[in-house]
Amino acid sequence: MALATTATRLWKRLSREERLTAAACFWHEPPEAMVGLALGAIAKARRMRPQAARALHEEARASVLADILDPGESLAASLLVALHLGSRRPLLAAFLDALGLPHDNGVLQEEEGEVPPLSADATAHAVAALAAFPRHEVETYFNTLWLQDPERWGALETAALS
Repeated sequence: MALATTATRLWKRLSREERLTAAACFWHEPPEAMVGLALGAIAKARRMRPQAARALHEEARASVLADILDPGESLAASLLVALHLGSRRPLLAAFLDALGLPHDNGVLQEEEGEVPPLSADATAHAVAALAAFPRHEVETYFNTLWLQDPERWGALETAALS
């Protein structure tokens, strides 16, 4: 599995349907710090005023955002997280369960102290636990984790998915 080295590159790899799902999840509970960037990207893509972009219905904003292939690195990263936290929580939960990491419905609960990087053995066990999920979804999730913290999730770079 060749990992995308930026969130924007990974975003471009997603199907239109996946980008639409991610954008819909994003607008369902948008991170406050990203709303302005998202509205700015929509306004630029549709050549409209920011006020007009803000007035669009949530579904319309999601549709436009899904069509933007280069939303900027921070917005792309936020959209990827929204995809996983919105519609792929069972995948997240299965992965974290396989690693024995505490989580709340797929959201990692940070532990006190430093968490060691993922080992090759733990990675192999986690990959096996995700066999029931579509391979491209697992690859996208692993890539998203790796982009967030390459040191901690570095073993995912060479994970052998079957």
